[in-house]
Amino acid sequence: MKNYDLIADNDYLLLTPGPLSTSKRVRFAMLKDLCTWDDDYNQIVQDIRNKLLDIGFVDDNYTSILMQGSGTFGVESVFGSVLHSKVLILSNGAYGRRMAEIAKILKIPYLLKEFDERQVVSAESVLEILEKDKDIDSVCLVHCETTTGILNPLEEIAAIVKSFNKTLIVDGMSSFGGIEIDVQKLGIDFLISSANKCIQGVPGFSFVIAKKEELEKAKSKARSLSLDLYDQWRCMENGNGKWRFTSPTHSVRAFYEALGELEDEGGVVKRFKRYSSMQKHLVKGMKKNGYECYIDERLHSPIITTFLYPSIGFIFKDFYVFLKSKGFVIYPGKLSGVDTFRIGNIGAIELKDIESLLKTIASFRQ
Repeated sequence: MKNYDLIADNDYLLLTPGPLSTSKRVRFAMLKDLCTWDDDYNQIVQDIRNKLLDIGFVDDNYTSILMQGSGTFGVESVFGSVLHSKVLILSNGAYGRRMAEIAKILKIPYLLKEFDERQVVSAESVLEILEKDKDIDSVCLVHCETTTGILNPLEEIAAIVKSFNKTLIVDGMSSFGGIEIDVQKLGIDFLISSANKCIQGVPGFSFVIAKKEELEKAKSKARSLSLDLYDQWRCMENGNGKWRFTSPTHSVRAFYEALGELEDEGGVVKRFKRYSSMQKHLVKGMKKNGYECYIDERLHSPIITTFLYPSIGFIFKDFYVFLKSKGFVIYPGKLSGVDTFRIGNIGAIELKDIESLLKTIASFRQ
């Protein structure tokens, strides 16, 4: 029997898009030291890889690869390993622009198509670009752009991209595990996410669900040693879960436990329902407290919400410190021209936590 009482309570809830608040069950899993060469540990890695494929609704034409580092490391591993022709990067926030930064540094030819941060990526624009620019070989999209919390129309865009037979790369960092994504049905070639997002693990590694046929083309073509996605895959395949370099054993063990929690909750469908319920309750309560959403509510994801400052004299730092003292940590805004802040509702939190947050915000006086 596991004694979760050994795990101390957190000082505050992380109402952020990741890292996020994790359960005692997940944190308890990190109390054991593991050897990276041990068969028991490597079997955990293999189980994780298989479970990720199940969540993505894919068959054995796909594989999954775990990669050390944050989600950005995963994105860069895909870019640096598989992209060698012109790529169309669709952006309506900071993480789309980060893709362009990666492409620029790696000297990958790219076209950055930027959209207003309050609007979803336009499927019609994607169609128009692909009809005109025959040099484009791949298309990259951020599914849930946590700059604002907007959810881009993945299904529409995927259909257009695949109608042109282009490689589709999806940043599913803040959506995979919290929103159902049928990777195979949509024709996604590479989907990237991270351990410390909707599956509710802790930071330490990213992961990629990849179409094997496309991954095979990356052999001996990576621009990095440590971020070589193909070599990482072959090592995990040939070594039955072995990583090429030292793996974050504690994070891996915690993630395995987090996957068990996801199953116990009822899978992605039930988690989506919980996230959505909390997000809608949050928006309704914040409005009552005098805080307006930055984007149209119809475009919201159930992951994180961006709110405008309520008044000219509002000082976010004071607000942040007050909430932290009451047991809540939120995020500053990530927009350059507008004063905003963000509140996430993913992680090991419940509706009662959102209700407590709203009561606390109602008591804030500046």
